Amino acid sequence: MTRYHKDPDAIARLSAEEFRVTQENGTERAFTGVLDKNKAPGLYVDIVSGEPLFTSMDKFDSGCGWPSFSKPVEDSHVQELRDITHGMVRTEVRSTHGDSHLGHVFPDGPMDQGGLRYCINSASLRFIALADLTSEGYGEYAHLFEGEK
Repeated sequence: MTRYHKDPDAIARLSAEEFRVTQENGTERAFTGVLDKNKAPGLYVDIVSGEPLFTSMDKFDSGCGWPSFSKPVEDSHVQELRDITHGMVRTEVRSTHGDSHLGHVFPDGPMDQGGLRYCINSASLRFIALADLTSEGYGEYAHLFEGEK
């Protein structure tokens, strides 16, 4: 079983924007993240710990300017915390093992998929293409993509 943790070496390799988002609870500007329009099949993992967070099958275009997902791939890898910053009450999403700020979850997602919208910063994610799951150490998730190309 893979053990995920907040990796100091991974943190040292972060760009300034990735550090600001994941370690300082920042938010990238809407429509600027490289993964917002990504439609390739694969797995989205925490850029700091590598823990699997979301799949392309649960990604949808919400039009908000950030990658949006209807659910995490494993609930145990995502923490939801009350966020009262900026004069709003929201639910922050953080990775469990990496403690990276990922974004927020809202109750305005597709109803046929559970009604949630995990609005996630591209800067907090690393995308693992379906073809690379095994070589990148995520082969145990390949079965989720049966029928995908």
